Amino acid sequence: MTKSKPYPGTQAVIRALSLLKYFTDDRPQWSLADLTRETGLNKTTVYRLLAALESEEMVTRNPHNDTYCLGLGAIILGGYALRTHDLRAICQPELQVLAAAAQETAALELLVGADVLILDEVVGDRVISGGQAIGTRWPAHATSTGKAMLSCLSWEEVTAVLPRPLPALTPHTITDLDALAADLLQTRERGYAIANEELELGLVAIGAPLLNYDNNVVAAISLAGPHIRLTPERIPPLGELIRDAARRISVQLGYAPDHSQFAIYNS
Repeated sequence: MTKSKPYPGTQAVIRALSLLKYFTDDRPQWSLADLTRETGLNKTTVYRLLAALESEEMVTRNPHNDTYCLGLGAIILGGYALRTHDLRAICQPELQVLAAAAQETAALELLVGADVLILDEVVGDRVISGGQAIGTRWPAHATSTGKAMLSCLSWEEVTAVLPRPLPALTPHTITDLDALAADLLQTRERGYAIANEELELGLVAIGAPLLNYDNNVVAAISLAGPHIRLTPERIPPLGELIRDAARRISVQLGYAPDHSQFAIYNS
């Protein structure tokens, strides 16, 4: 049986990906000459592949010693892979329970730069819901999941991520950094974030962060619905419900509550 040939144009992709695999813990830096010798490829080919990878920030060149190492793009992709590996499968049962208990839409979202991205959701059993398409992105500072995840970061990390000035999506969106800092502190103390018509008029959402084995935030889950149903009286019990669900998911991600001083799960 003859081996099928790769589709036209895929050889360069395969070679570029193969090149990335040479960067390991044991050998994090490579010179052009060493990579050429190790791969057995033509020097010009290796140079062009490195140039293409560098343009996409998958590798970066050190101008002082003319060596290459993995770049920011590779780090970001690796972080996405770690955060999303089996995450939807782990969260899906809890999202279904939340949606059924609250009769509102439950969602799983990631922090991507200054935005949140919807990774999964279970739509509530109501005609009017807070559901959005998977893959939708929203400004993190205007969402419950975004604020839940930002509350787990240092203030320096928060200000490095968010744009300046903070855009206002509604008259209720927090655009003042001091006010946002106070909101994030309150979020951390009670264990869940509230976005009350901050993303869209009439929409209320409650979100809680998911933590992993080293207490780093990896995602957040939320409940969302219209303000006529998610009234101020309903928010505290639903907040506790989603915080408890987030804690259970976090334990599955390696979070150890008995050995953690993290305020969100110890309040």
